[in-house]
Amino acid sequence: MKQHVTRWLPAVAKTAYAKTTTVAQNRRAALTVAGVAALGGLAFAPTAVAAPVTSGPHAGAVAAIDLATGKKTATEAAKSGLTTGGDKVPAKADRPARDKLMPHGVEGAQSRIPLDDAQVDNAKAIVEAAKETGVGERGAVIGVATSLQESKLYNLGHLGTYNDHDSEGLFQQRPSSGWGSSEQITDPEYASKAFFGALKNVGGWRDLPLTSAAQTVQVSAYPYAYAQWEEQAADIVQQLW
Repeated sequence: MKQHVTRWLPAVAKTAYAKTTTVAQNRRAALTVAGVAALGGLAFAPTAVAAPVTSGPHAGAVAAIDLATGKKTATEAAKSGLTTGGDKVPAKADRPARDKLMPHGVEGAQSRIPLDDAQVDNAKAIVEAAKETGVGERGAVIGVATSLQESKLYNLGHLGTYNDHDSEGLFQQRPSSGWGSSEQITDPEYASKAFFGALKNVGGWRDLPLTSAAQTVQVSAYPYAYAQWEEQAADIVQQLW
């Protein structure tokens, strides 16, 4: 996110979920250049296997994600069935209805990626934050889709020259824009609740198309790129809710 989002932040800054000394406890460490070697064979690459939209993350974010995860081809990714992490998440009988998850349908071509354990864990954190902040299943879909676009559901720390300014974490939030400290925004729970706190300040967000709701919070240079992840985000939320 390259532009300031401070107009959404007063309510975020005052909420009870702001943390001080314990924010990073019991959380998965953010991925940094120095920590890439520790990933080993953890991740499949964040490569879209369906027709992607023409716009996407800025080049620095793409390079950072590729660096952190190890790049594979679309063919390799397509061989995996892990497009929603379904083998890692037990099926539930009372899944949310699709009309609650995607009330406006999907906008344009959809992309889909395989998920590893780290990505599923981060998706769980987003879904739990959606429940706790009261944004419901639809809010969870918007949050997961936003993170899929911004970081491919990886909790990215500062990646040096690959960074987009000071953007970090699941939502590529920026300390300089008032989202919190680097430690806070690389805590999945804090980052997710900060995103949803800002989303709740968007008037009529429940009635907006996903890409409009996400863009109003994120102020991205690629405002239409969020829409391509709506279907997979809905699948993930349906499994995890």
